[in-house]
Parts: sequence; structure tokens; C-alpha cells
Amino acid sequence: MEARNLRKTRIGVVTSNKMTKTITVEVERKVKHPIYGKFVKKTSKFHAHDDKNECSIGDIVRIMETRPLSKTKRWRLVEVVEKVK
Repeated sequence: MEARNLRKTRIGVVTSNKMTKTITVEVERKVKHPIYGKFVKKTSKFHAHDDKNECSIGDIVRIMETRPLSKTKRWRLVEVVEKVK
């Protein structure tokens, strides 16, 4: 099997693009509470590599796991799913 297809992908919203070639992506997931059973929204923030600086705040993007690019960057931009209007 090809190793590239086994990498994790996430879809999230760009919350910051102030860094050079780096974006901050907020990914939301729903987790069931262990006792009460209610689904609770949890968010995670990832730094992702944006080589062309094409993203703006509010864009919906797909990111993929990659080798460590810096101290905090382990994700890279795959595509912009939806541009902000």
C-alpha cells in the first residue's frame, strides 16, 4: 500500500494567516460525553504550511499530516475547499 494515502486529513476553518507561509486552522469534532451521553463540540488548533500564502481568514481548508516542518508545524495545506466571500 502507498504510505501517502494513510496520512490523516482534517477539514477546518482558517483563524489566522499573519505568519509567513503558515496558517492556523481550527478543527471541530463532536465527542460523546462518557456519562451523560450528550454530544459535545471539541475544537483543536493546528499550524499548517501554506506555501503560496493563498488562504485568508474564514476559508474552509483541507490539511494533511506531514513530516515536522518546524517546532509546531506538522500539517500542510492540501486544498481550499471554500473561499470566504
